[in-house]
Amino acid sequence: MNNMNDPGRELGWEDEIENEGSPRVVLEPGEYPFTVQSFERARFAGSEKVPPCPQAIVHLQINAPEGPVPMNVNLFLHTRFEWKLCQFFTSLGLRQHGEKLRMNWAAVAGRSGRCKITKHTYKDRNSVDREANDVDEFLDPIGAPSAPPAGGFTPGAF
Repeated sequence: MNNMNDPGRELGWEDEIENEGSPRVVLEPGEYPFTVQSFERARFAGSEKVPPCPQAIVHLQINAPEGPVPMNVNLFLHTRFEWKLCQFFTSLGLRQHGEKLRMNWAAVAGRSGRCKITKHTYKDRNSVDREANDVDEFLDPIGAPSAPPAGGFTPGAF
């Protein structure tokens, strides 16, 4: 079985090999429960759209009807993506809407939440069309109060 936490090792030129990997599963778009398996601290070097910043590579197990599906999500520790970090910690039940939170990354492994999965098409290095999944958003825990509406208006407040 492929262990996402195994950093692997170098292979020698004459080493024996046998691990063919797991079949790739592309999920249909929708809402799925997930469990955080682990995360890695990394540094994002920057791109046209995202400046250099710390990055959390979060290893999720998506609990799909076809069985568990591993998925990695990159969370950028930058103010432009603070909303996504808030979604993530709220989904795990570690934050309530409207509250400040000091991110406690040590608390995320083993926690469960819900997310919205989307599918996109891309061309691989051989120009073959491929499909992959993305976590579009992390969702509030079931039964938790939802986010307050924009502008501070609360229905039924009058």
